[in-house]
Amino acid sequence: MLRVENIDVYYGELQALRGISLEVPEGEVVTIIGSNGAGKSTTLRSISGILKPRCGAITFNDQPIHQRSTSDIVEMGIIQIPEGRQLFPTMTVLENLELGALNPKARRFKQDNLKKIYALFPRLKERLTQTAGTLSGGEQQMLAISRGLMSNPRILMLDEPSLGLSPLLVSSIFEIIRQINADGITILLVEQNVHQSLKIAQRAYVLENGEMAMQGPACDLLEDEHVCRAYLGL
Repeated sequence: MLRVENIDVYYGELQALRGISLEVPEGEVVTIIGSNGAGKSTTLRSISGILKPRCGAITFNDQPIHQRSTSDIVEMGIIQIPEGRQLFPTMTVLENLELGALNPKARRFKQDNLKKIYALFPRLKERLTQTAGTLSGGEQQMLAISRGLMSNPRILMLDEPSLGLSPLLVSSIFEIIRQINADGITILLVEQNVHQSLKIAQRAYVLENGEMAMQGPACDLLEDEHVCRAYLGL
């Protein structure tokens, strides 16, 4: 479904990614793990078209997308939920949700997607007229995910969805990610909560210093000595 092939990505003259390759098969949960500054968010930004690789290729259903605009990539169904939520705090919950359905393809499914979101997040339905900035941290993360779902994604890319949440809410967010995937949406997950992300993923990649250090079935990496020592504190 999604394939990243040997991409190099720079910020100015500073190289952030070196020869990164990965695959996201349709219907799976794939996770990218690594420490701060390893290149995880840069990888998502490159797929989204925010950053352009200097070499290599990114394809979606065998179509090259690495030179396409971000708006084109969104219309194809590749949606990123950014780190830090990046909501519009003075706008209402409903207004934030409606912004997710601005692209022409998503607009046709707006009402159906709203119903799905109300079923997935009943708390948001109760707060439709409340401004996003007055929501709790967990509710803001629910809204950020919901805004992405309003774009009618085929692949949902989540960047640190559990960041800053209490342990109870973290478990809830990962269960929601499971439900979204069970509804047929492919997931690419960047997450520092390595244990939780490896538990829900089928495949995992480990980034270290902008390079691909390891890859394989998530269940295997969960038991790998290096991963346990470096990322799980075992």
